[in-house]
Amino acid sequence: MKLLTVNVGTPRAVDYTANPGGLTGIDKRPVGGEGAVRVAEPGPRGVGGSGVAGDAVCDLRHHGGSDQAVYAFAREDLDFWEGELGRPLANGSFGENLTTAGLDVNGARIGERWRIGDRLVLEVTHGRVPCRTFASWLGERGWVRRFTEHAAPGAYLRVIEPGEIRAGDAIEIVHRPDHGVTVTMAFRAQTVERALLPQVLAAGDALHQGLLATAREYMEKRGIA
Repeated sequence: MKLLTVNVGTPRAVDYTANPGGLTGIDKRPVGGEGAVRVAEPGPRGVGGSGVAGDAVCDLRHHGGSDQAVYAFAREDLDFWEGELGRPLANGSFGENLTTAGLDVNGARIGERWRIGDRLVLEVTHGRVPCRTFASWLGERGWVRRFTEHAAPGAYLRVIEPGEIRAGDAIEIVHRPDHGVTVTMAFRAQTVERALLPQVLAAGDALHQGLLATAREYMEKRGIA
């Protein structure tokens, strides 16, 4: 399991984002050369942006912050979508910070921890929920529905131990919780299978705080203990 590329984006003015500022950082490109990239805790939602140095998060209402400090997507899943869409997809094409190889990103459990390189430790929190900006960036009609139905969203991660990483670094799973709440399951619970929401609570506080609140509210409204 390894890190193929570290990808960062710069602010870009577009006419399709819901961000009031009209800017997006979804166009992420691999960092060139062999230089290391610092990854650290960015701060809470609404204040902190990306945990990856040099990466822009333009809409702090919905992106960035501690529970979405880093976004990882598997090269294998990009390859799948290349076949489906009939066009090449470079690393970073889905707005991911980390493009991985040999790692089951969608089968990762919430709270699973990865060490990348010598020091960086990240913890899985949720899957990426597609938005209008993502669909418009790719220029694919019906993209939100199609991406959602495939249910391989890639993983959001929080920073447990900061560190520097570079392309080619090894990825090691250093902790795997004993519950069965995977990235795919959490994503389905958030989107198309709300009946799964009580089950995702097995992941506890490792869950993305937004999903945790949604699951608790679901149970309260239905009188589920």
